[in-house]
Amino acid sequence: MIIYNVTVNVEKEVEEIWIKWMKETHIPEILATGLFHEHKMLRLLNETEGEGETYAVQYFTDELDKLEKYMSEEAPRLRDEHNKKFQDKCVSFRTFLETV
Repeated sequence: MIIYNVTVNVEKEVEEIWIKWMKETHIPEILATGLFHEHKMLRLLNETEGEGETYAVQYFTDELDKLEKYMSEEAPRLRDEHNKKFQDKCVSFRTFLETV
């Protein structure tokens, strides 16, 4: 199993809007690519003091080739949409994981 993990720190002032947009728009668009078969959206409980809340959104696929295709063909457009909508209100980083 290959997991594409996106960790996002979201400022409090846009948190509710961001969650709704992720669940209703962004995640469905990513799943609609057909390259991932499942997802999970998680909130960190051991948050350190600071601004906002941190979330991890995980997308699951069975092939590394599918992740690579997503990153080269789909991710730039979807990432741009996210950045335009939330500009400097979110900070994110991405990791690629494999189950062992």
